[in-house]
Amino acid sequence: MRHLPNRTTGRRVVGALTAGLLGAAGLAVPAAAAPTTAPAAPALADGLALTPPMGFNNWNSTHCRAEFNESMVKGIADIFVDKGLKDAGYQYVNLDDCWALPTRDADGKLVPDPARFPNGIKAVADYVHAKGLKLGIYTSAGTKTCNSAGFPGALGHEYSDARQFADWGVDYVKYDNCNNQGVDAKVRYTTMRDALKATGRPIVYSICEWGQNKPWEWAADVGHLWRTTGDISDNWASMLSILKKNLPLAPYAGPGHWNDPDMLEVGNGGMTDTEYRSHFSMWSIMAAPLLIGSDLRKASQATFDILDNKEVVAVDQDPLGKQGTVVSSQGGRWVVAKEMKDGSRAVALFNESGTAQHISTTAKAVGLPAADAYTLRDLWQHKSYNTAGTVSATVPAHGTVLLRVFADPKWAAHPPAVELGLDGSPLVEAGKAAALTSAVTDLGRTPAQRVSVSLTGPQDWAVGATSRTTAASLPTGRSLRTRWSVTAPPGTPTGSYELTLKASYRSSAGVRLDSTVPLTASVVLPPPSGTSGLGDLPWLSATNGYGPVERNTSNGESAAGDGNPLTIGGVVYGKGLGVHAESAVEYYTGKACRTVTADVGVDDEKGSNGTVAFEIWADGAKVASTGVLTNAMPAQPLTADVTGAQVVRLVVTDGGDGIDSDHADWANAQLTC
Repeated sequence: MRHLPNRTTGRRVVGALTAGLLGAAGLAVPAAAAPTTAPAAPALADGLALTPPMGFNNWNSTHCRAEFNESMVKGIADIFVDKGLKDAGYQYVNLDDCWALPTRDADGKLVPDPARFPNGIKAVADYVHAKGLKLGIYTSAGTKTCNSAGFPGALGHEYSDARQFADWGVDYVKYDNCNNQGVDAKVRYTTMRDALKATGRPIVYSICEWGQNKPWEWAADVGHLWRTTGDISDNWASMLSILKKNLPLAPYAGPGHWNDPDMLEVGNGGMTDTEYRSHFSMWSIMAAPLLIGSDLRKASQATFDILDNKEVVAVDQDPLGKQGTVVSSQGGRWVVAKEMKDGSRAVALFNESGTAQHISTTAKAVGLPAADAYTLRDLWQHKSYNTAGTVSATVPAHGTVLLRVFADPKWAAHPPAVELGLDGSPLVEAGKAAALTSAVTDLGRTPAQRVSVSLTGPQDWAVGATSRTTAASLPTGRSLRTRWSVTAPPGTPTGSYELTLKASYRSSAGVRLDSTVPLTASVVLPPPSGTSGLGDLPWLSATNGYGPVERNTSNGESAAGDGNPLTIGGVVYGKGLGVHAESAVEYYTGKACRTVTADVGVDDEKGSNGTVAFEIWADGAKVASTGVLTNAMPAQPLTADVTGAQVVRLVVTDGGDGIDSDHADWANAQLTC
């Protein structure tokens, strides 16, 4: 459940402790962080959770609302069976907080809420078991759970509560960290481990202490999985922040002991389907537990298509139990590879950025042996190709191409892989022609023949080729490059518009293939002349760790317009941007601007909390940055030369200790053009 204060103004007190979540317990994670030293083999060997647990948890979609009840839980179990999710591997139907009454009975026993669960938990477990599924339940390693109503926690009641869970037929226990009275985490979690073991019932044990005490270093013989971060939220910035913290912990994961970067948000509505595919792809390549967090009774077909992609699920559930590791990461272009039991590699080409990116690696770089050629399987398109060794794609903004690559003697049975790419910025001023160049590249060992390419835009746009669009044959590594002129009509409103780049070609066997890359063109206003406040200018894009980016006020809470005056070190500023790490705000500067200036720091609305770092990027280069700033520091001046840049990006990172309380101000932020 939500055990931390959703990056709001107050912090929940954890017993006598006042320290908030530190992400991965102080672990600083650069973009391509090196793996942590591998731990000793775990001692917990009970045959449970040999692959990452898969199932459902209600918290992300219902929290403590009345709709969380017996009818919902049974309905989810029905859907698992009816929609084929059970066949895909989803097994656990888990209850989160608020299932119990606020007080124990006279014998000190937990009492299910009769309004939510009129037939009790055992009846629900029996129903779930009759479907061939398993039931999970929630409690906290403290005197109360994390909900503000304060339901009974298990601290001091471990053996009694574990016995109740076993008698009800519970198969999975999630053990949270609130109201822990300052008792050592290892002691609290080990006690519940022993209590569960004493019941004699096989129960998967999920340690939810938020990564505060680096459980990956000590919990392999305590639980089957452990949370590595704070709670996920249903937005891109939250998912991305958690991903970056979990990736370096790969050496600690394996059969029966898994890193847990929190539940899935797929289908809850805060991200696009492209972003949800990335979320699901990256959790799968990290061998993370796959616990659905959306209400499947209301889910779209697109959500089911993501969750039920059995080829992606197979990456997560591979019995070798390896977590994927970072091969490369630069400029928001990530390559993550996972060794599979059959000797293949799952490879994620992940695009963190807000524009389409060319992302590339090689079979050798991801750990495959030398071979004449390889089979490359696209796990979202469900198509196979051959490659001479290059593993490459143009990946849409916030997208992921997930592949499985084999050193396969039968590679010639597949057509050559072809990559489509587009050079040049798809930023268009209305009425002014923009020049773009497309590239169709043969990655395969066999030639691509009778190649043609087209680019189309909105109906009233002028899109035309200014060089050749066909090639009789493309040998390995060769490209067909085509120049294009793209013009939006005068008066076209600013915003995003779809472009479609399509290539057609034939394999050596004469089979026709089509490859399409959806692209986005943005109609932008010309940059202003003179000096302008960035809080008053339109931006290209904005992502924020909590709530929206605010203009000329602080970040405030989760709603738009709820900020306060920008205040750093007691000094109030009238103009600027209020953000929350991780944050990025992009502006179109059209190669016409010179400098960005701002006074930056942690906003006073968070009291003594918050640590952040500021960066200014000009196109793909970092041109200015601060060190880590705290609330105790006054505003720091920051100036960047952005001469010649098409796009300027203002970035705030979390300072390496998680994003809790990280309200940051770009005070007096100005752009001179």
